[in-house]
Amino acid sequence: MEQDIEIEVLIAGPEHEKYVDTILDTIAEAAKVRGTGIAKRTHEYLTKKMMEAKAVIALTKDGRFAGFSYIETWENQQYVTTSGLIVHPDFRGHHVAKRIKDMTFTLARTRWPHAKIFSLTSGAAVMAMNTALGYQPVTFADLTDDEAFWKGCEGCVNVDVLHRTGRKYCICTAMLYDPTEHLPAKIPDEVIERIKAIDGKEIL
Repeated sequence: MEQDIEIEVLIAGPEHEKYVDTILDTIAEAAKVRGTGIAKRTHEYLTKKMMEAKAVIALTKDGRFAGFSYIETWENQQYVTTSGLIVHPDFRGHHVAKRIKDMTFTLARTRWPHAKIFSLTSGAAVMAMNTALGYQPVTFADLTDDEAFWKGCEGCVNVDVLHRTGRKYCICTAMLYDPTEHLPAKIPDEVIERIKAIDGKEIL
C-alpha cells in the first residue's frame, strides 16, 4: 500500500476505456485470492457502461488505476444494481472502496430515483458499506426476476449452488435499498453535470 497518495473518484467516460483490461485482470485476481465466485464480464460490457455514464473509476493523479464499479438496471428500471466493486491491491487502505460505493450509490439514485437498489455480495466490507447506506438483508425472492441479471451469475464458480437451491439462495448475501423508506436524495450538482456531459441526455 502506498502512503500519501492522492486518488480521484469520478464517473467514468469514454476516455477511460484504456483501463478496462486492467480492471478485468484486477477483478479476476481478487476472485482467485478470495477463493470466491464472481460474475465474469467482457471488455465490451464494461466499455458500454463507461459510454453510458454507468460506471465509476478511481485513478491516481498520475493516471494509475485504483478502483472501479458499475451499475445496471433491470425490469424496466424498477431495479438497479451497483456491481463489480474492486480496488487495486496497491491502493487498499485509502478508503477507495467506500468512496466508489458512495459515488455509484449517488449515481444510481440520481438517474433512477424510484428504483430499488440491490446488491449480491460475499464480502463483509461491502455488506458493511451497504448497511451504512440503508440497505437491508433480503431473500433472493425480493430481487429482480429479470433472467438477464441471473444469467450474469453463470460465470461464477458457485453457480451450482444457485442452481441446486432453485435460485433461492447462494454463497452471496442479498441486500436491498428501497427508496420509499428514505427521504429524497440530495444530488450533488457536480454529479448531475458529469452525467449530462457524458450521456448527453436527460437523467431523470
